[in-house]
Amino acid sequence: MGGVVSGILIVTAVIAVGYFAARFKVLAPDVQGALTRTAFYITNPALLFTVVAGSDIRAALGVDAPLALLSAAAVGLLYCLLSFLFFRRPVAETAVGAMASSYANANNIGIPVSLYAVGTAQHVAPVLLVQLLVLAPFYVTVLGLAGGAKISWKRMVLQPFANPMIIASALGVVVALTGWQAPDLVQKPIDMLAGAAVPMVLLAFGLSLAGKAPLQKGDGRVETVVATLLKIAGMPVIVWALGRFVFGLEGQHLLASVIMAALPTAQNVFLFASPFGRGTVVARDVILCTTALCIGALLVVAWLLG
Repeated sequence: MGGVVSGILIVTAVIAVGYFAARFKVLAPDVQGALTRTAFYITNPALLFTVVAGSDIRAALGVDAPLALLSAAAVGLLYCLLSFLFFRRPVAETAVGAMASSYANANNIGIPVSLYAVGTAQHVAPVLLVQLLVLAPFYVTVLGLAGGAKISWKRMVLQPFANPMIIASALGVVVALTGWQAPDLVQKPIDMLAGAAVPMVLLAFGLSLAGKAPLQKGDGRVETVVATLLKIAGMPVIVWALGRFVFGLEGQHLLASVIMAALPTAQNVFLFASPFGRGTVVARDVILCTTALCIGALLVVAWLLG
């Protein structure tokens, strides 16, 4: 367990550097956006490519992807049930809450946490693929239909395949399945860019935590608290139960899967909700609350399963 805790504390330390850099105005506010865009389009795809290319693809897709899909569906349905029984929120707002409670930040936070906590980021790609290829199109479709918007099915189908993470993962899958070795003149620059992904993402993450005030009066506090608890506590428990008793996982594989489930809500939830103007405040607050609580949740997971 010591290695897992050390990895999480290392990640926390770099996040804290970004946070205090923002609070003391060492870095300007626009730095976060620049770091995030660089990570999204350049360094994280490079890291995903190298990780996936060296992974056992058949084993990952055979267990990790179904586990990610089933757990996300279970948590989303649980939120919808609670919304139907207690919150009485419209369909669009319920969809945003369900997505916020089950859509993990597998890219920005999942890669560095998994890499440092369990020594590999190979479990990130299946989760990322499930979210971008299944969950995101589903929830965006529900939001569009509930809000009366005209859905562009062509854009809906093609959008995930324009994502640099998907492109990098797909290329990594091809390399892993074929056994092709890239020449050093190609692989070395990719490795250098991949090495910059983790610190860049963590610094940007720390910058994003400064100056935020969630849970304001009248902003859907109950929905935010419920979605936060489902994401930080409920989803890890469900993944552990499914992984242990349905998929037969144990050891490091089970630990890695539960760590992925304990990640905070992805910023994509807010981005998906914004064009429709539905549930944006709850999405924003759940992202902030789960982000603030995820380190504690990850340490608990490490203590219990490490």
